[in-house]
Amino acid sequence: MYKMKGCIPPMITPFKEDGAIDVLNLEKLVDFLSGTVHGVFINGSYGCGALMSLDERKQVAEITKKTIKDRIDMIVQVGTTNNRQSAELAAHAEGIGAQAVAAVGPYYFQHNEDSVLYFFEDIIKAAPNTPVYVYNNPKFQGYPMSLKLIERLRDIGVHGIKDATFDIIIHANYHRVLGSGGFDIVLGTEAMWLSACALGTDAFIPGLANAFPEIVKKMYDEGAAGDYEKCRQTQFDVNAMRDIMYLAKSTQLAIYAMLEVRGLMKIFPRAPFIGATQEQKDAIKKALLELGAM
Repeated sequence: MYKMKGCIPPMITPFKEDGAIDVLNLEKLVDFLSGTVHGVFINGSYGCGALMSLDERKQVAEITKKTIKDRIDMIVQVGTTNNRQSAELAAHAEGIGAQAVAAVGPYYFQHNEDSVLYFFEDIIKAAPNTPVYVYNNPKFQGYPMSLKLIERLRDIGVHGIKDATFDIIIHANYHRVLGSGGFDIVLGTEAMWLSACALGTDAFIPGLANAFPEIVKKMYDEGAAGDYEKCRQTQFDVNAMRDIMYLAKSTQLAIYAMLEVRGLMKIFPRAPFIGATQEQKDAIKKALLELGAM
């Protein structure tokens, strides 16, 4: 049975200044990450999936898979506003060999639990041979998913969850209520890895690892080995770096800036996002140097 394991960053999508997908830098980013992490989670929040057309999302998935080869896993986020498009993306992901698909709950409208179940039923039917994860992100989907709903999703065949609630009590309840049955529980942030690891979580999806995979992978290794004393200090260092990310006004925008500050690539987010200013980039670089992260 498939289980996510390790450090699996929610990979950003590199764009050119005019908004087109930057294919060369996408390949470069995939290569950069493949040397350190265990997998990539693509076309999600960091990946600007909601800002791309279906064809663009398929293109990103195809390029990523071709560049990865068989080095690391690829999980494709297929959530949209509706069943038909999400099912189409799920079928495409299965067709190109993704290890799993995940979907944020259908967004924009405030859907009830039966509608959310219907949404995931169609995704499961479209990718019958691929594990399907629910990506519970209350902020972006616009509503919470109750523990009862997660249980119902498990019962119709959802394989696991990417938990982006940022609530360690909710995460603990997933393990207590759902974990014994093989339901795969994945943390959706680097900010609580130590706590989640102690609860039994085996994988996390850390945005910071797009630009600094080395320290985030180190934190994973320490936690997975049960070296909680070392992991605690690395967790503090990682969370200090997360504080720096907000100098760009959002963690997503910070990654584009950090990749440039590290000298790896100059890329852009897609409009209406506005990239970090030079002043913000300078502040990020100064803070990272002071922290000893560069």
